[in-house]
Amino acid sequence: MMRVLRRLLIGKPLHNRELAHEKLPKWKALSIFSSDALSSVAYGPEQIMLALVAVPSLVAYGFMGPVAIGILSLLAVVVLSYVQVAKANPEGGGAYTVAKKNLGKMPALVAAGSVFADYVLTAAVSVSAGTAAIVSAFPALAGREVTIDVLVLFAILMLVNLRGVRESSNAFVIPTYAFLLGIIILIVIGIWKSYTAAPYLLPPESLARQQLDWAMLFVILRAFANGCSSMTGVEAIADSVPMFRKPEARNAAITTYWMAGILGFMFLGITYLVMHYHILPIPEVTAMSQLAEEIFGRSAAYYYIQITTMLVLYLAGNTAYNGLPVLLSIVAKDGYMPRYLATRGERLTFSNGIILLTVAAALLIVVFRGNTEHLISLYAIGVFISFTIAQSSMVVHWNRERGKGWQIRALLNGIGATTTGLVVLIITVTKFLYGAWIILLFIPIMIYIFTAIRGHYNSIADQLHLPEECYEKGAATFPEGKHIVIVPVSTTTRVVYETIKYAKMIGDNILAVHVSNNEETTKKVVEKWKLWDPGIELIVIRSPYRLLMRPLLHFIEKKEREKGPDDYITVIIPEFETRKSWHRLLHNQTGWFLRNTLIWRENVIVTTVPYHLKE
Repeated sequence: MMRVLRRLLIGKPLHNRELAHEKLPKWKALSIFSSDALSSVAYGPEQIMLALVAVPSLVAYGFMGPVAIGILSLLAVVVLSYVQVAKANPEGGGAYTVAKKNLGKMPALVAAGSVFADYVLTAAVSVSAGTAAIVSAFPALAGREVTIDVLVLFAILMLVNLRGVRESSNAFVIPTYAFLLGIIILIVIGIWKSYTAAPYLLPPESLARQQLDWAMLFVILRAFANGCSSMTGVEAIADSVPMFRKPEARNAAITTYWMAGILGFMFLGITYLVMHYHILPIPEVTAMSQLAEEIFGRSAAYYYIQITTMLVLYLAGNTAYNGLPVLLSIVAKDGYMPRYLATRGERLTFSNGIILLTVAAALLIVVFRGNTEHLISLYAIGVFISFTIAQSSMVVHWNRERGKGWQIRALLNGIGATTTGLVVLIITVTKFLYGAWIILLFIPIMIYIFTAIRGHYNSIADQLHLPEECYEKGAATFPEGKHIVIVPVSTTTRVVYETIKYAKMIGDNILAVHVSNNEETTKKVVEKWKLWDPGIELIVIRSPYRLLMRPLLHFIEKKEREKGPDDYITVIIPEFETRKSWHRLLHNQTGWFLRNTLIWRENVIVTTVPYHLKE
């Protein structure tokens, strides 16, 4: 039953040779890897506005335009720089890979920790923002945001991505392009109405600004930091270059340009419309919902905008699902994350990374109760740290390579590193008390985890390493020792018969041990043993306190002390397996407890002989 359900939900396993068919063309890759960046127009301009009107005593709305232009300029610099990262690292991995090559271990781990935080936040913020969009249209859903978020994460994003890249691209491409169509129509009609049906392009209240002072500067910088959330996801293409069709690097670069152009147009258009209609915060209603209602009224077009916005924001979390598992696989191959994260699952996806991302994002949503504004307070700092590291690494790369035009490329990446470095400082200062400190604490913790995992793997490698002399011809000699086989016996049954038969096949020194807590029962067991006469003495251990495990463990410990340095002790546990799982509740689990206790002993080998019952 479980196998049928698994096949229904995830699909049949794919052969390794089908990996080539999982590669994406540019038009599909745009919907897969750019949905996070493109969908951010649903909350990025709104976050600028929220920061500028947060302090009632300050008149700052008029700074929204300059802040938006500053963010667009930053987007241009970052995109041009990240195209270089994609071309220089066709194997993927983005900031982590390029930093490892050019700056060394520690900057690479900082980049990995930053991108990990960013991708988890991408999934959490996108899903929360999608729920906020639909709650704006259907207020009856208010109060159920966290439940909806978690269901979307597990029932849609995780399952679709576990089915494979091709499946996820097919599922997500239509909603993404439907959203783009809706937003472009919204912008075009909104701009047309602003020119034909309004006495002004921008009302005076949207241009009002207080004189610039230190307090105002802080508000502006915080608005800029909030608006930078629109740039998260730009790095996803460079992280996932191997998932493109050949030529991978060139197709990734073209897709990056497409994404930047569409994002820039939509971000500027939405910002203009927010200012034209002088949108202000309304509880439980997003700025996008207000815009759509202003332009279309509560018509079918309004609900189209809200539903496609909801869908694309949910699917924007898919950017993290396509970026983070690939990055984790690369980090895992280097030994800084569990090795199983580098293994592809049945559907050729990095399924363990997908599950890890889902659980982490769900925990984040539950902790912050699905509040988009609170989650965005943590956002952007991680990705801008990785931007800075990636571009600094590229400066070193071009200086080392010194190919044709390397000076221009190095200058471009140098400007990008300086700019994004300043943005990191701005975000840190303006959003520190609002949650940025959590990310600044999280990154060192992740670095500690990375190094601890690598230290563990190094320790295992040292302990398991076979000395070179063992590979010399004729050097593989093994000392002779005894094999002591201990079989716990409760009573003479078919299970014990099968266990003794197996014990005789692996050793001659067999000790059958019965722990007695009832003299009458023990007498019957001894009599049956003599009648059966398997050729093995039955050792009886008296237990007047009715304990079973402790006397047996003491007996095994005694044999450990008595054995020679080259001797082995194997404890074979007889067990019967019930046909139905609930039947297990009707029997004690002494064998299971014994096995799990002995498995931690250094000098004892534990095995079981399962006897499968038919009813």
